[in-house]
Amino acid sequence: MLSPAVAQERCHALIERAVRAGAEAGDAIYLANASESVQVRLGALEDVERSESEHIGLRVFVGGASASIGSTDLGDAALDELATRAVAMARAAPADKYAGLAPGDRLAKGPFADLDLEDAAERSPQDLRAAAEEAEDAARAVAGVTNSEGAGASAGRGVVALATSHGFSGAYAATSHGLSASVVAGEGGAMQRDYSWRSGRHAADLLPPAEIGRRAGDRAVARLNPGKLKSGTMPVVFDPRVGGSLVGHLLGAISGAAIARRASFLLDRDGAQLFDSAITILDDPLRPRGLRSRPFDGEGLPTAPRALVEAGRLTGWLMDSASARQLGAEPTGHASRGASGPPHVTASNVVLQPGTVTPQALMADIADGVYVTELLGQGVNGVTGDYSRGASGFRIVNGEIAGAVAEFTVAGNLIDMFAALVAADDLDIHRGIDVPTLRIDGLSIAGD
Repeated sequence: MLSPAVAQERCHALIERAVRAGAEAGDAIYLANASESVQVRLGALEDVERSESEHIGLRVFVGGASASIGSTDLGDAALDELATRAVAMARAAPADKYAGLAPGDRLAKGPFADLDLEDAAERSPQDLRAAAEEAEDAARAVAGVTNSEGAGASAGRGVVALATSHGFSGAYAATSHGLSASVVAGEGGAMQRDYSWRSGRHAADLLPPAEIGRRAGDRAVARLNPGKLKSGTMPVVFDPRVGGSLVGHLLGAISGAAIARRASFLLDRDGAQLFDSAITILDDPLRPRGLRSRPFDGEGLPTAPRALVEAGRLTGWLMDSASARQLGAEPTGHASRGASGPPHVTASNVVLQPGTVTPQALMADIADGVYVTELLGQGVNGVTGDYSRGASGFRIVNGEIAGAVAEFTVAGNLIDMFAALVAADDLDIHRGIDVPTLRIDGLSIAGD
């Protein structure tokens, strides 16, 4: 893996080759990652894995057309061939009036903010194994847990570098750490499984292994002997583990590419009041140690915090340069890149801000409802907003969590669901999309 400075140099060298080969403009990206993971099961070491990857990607523009190509070989001869092939591909490609580099006058300029994404502490395979074993031991110690699917711990480091032919150059490194446990409760056909996990840029940000394991064990036991729900309409409360998926559907719908294709259920709703005025959703790419933090986007534009929804009102679309040109607007710094292919839109650290009541108070007036802890399937139509997903969780009876329930479907339309959404105050930020406990009344349940 190259250092960030050397990775920038290789990107510049590749662009220079492309220009010599006939490219009118271009950009190059370097992506590398090295990770190590240890998996244990039933107290024994099950797997130790180390992986390393290194890619460099080139995008060139010739005569209004573009082409993208990538390679894992960073040698001089390979870069020469990569540049020549990319230019030849672009000359054979159809013109695209929307393709092009980001506006030169809007490029990010260093020095970039220090987002504390790199953990100087190193974890040895022995450290990872000890953490995984402690997590699994704690999970198996929970009364009612009968088997284990294993526990794992991981550590990794990555480097991103980007350079463009019109003046941008930047790079950064980031580390990652993870810990998880998954166990089974019950016997025979009555068995239930559940899990717990945590990831972070720094090892110090993880929960203690014993806490990860205890949560996995408690969750699995709580799911034993699930009952059935009767079909009907009732309030649904979404656990934070699954509630973030609702925000994920919003992010897909406000992508500039989806709007330009007219393939979004939020088409023509820019600036509309989608949620109750108590709901605000923030996107912060500059959060220190954030899982999705980055000092610049995949086109070299600056990133900045932004309200995606403010006081319930949608503030606009997320756009890379191509979709912005299609929509007659400006890019928003939300482009992301892989080692090959054009940029696409992604958000960063997204947080639905907490409400003012506890989860218990949020449920207090629910005589008959359901608390969802797991969602299954992909039954969401991004064009119409129709929503239908399999689920499991717990009944809510007279404001209290009651017995486990499974094998039911939750259905509605995202427009109506967003309008009815209410948030509790239990926000815990540790994912890429974080939400507190969420309540939506009037959803359709298909059960018995």
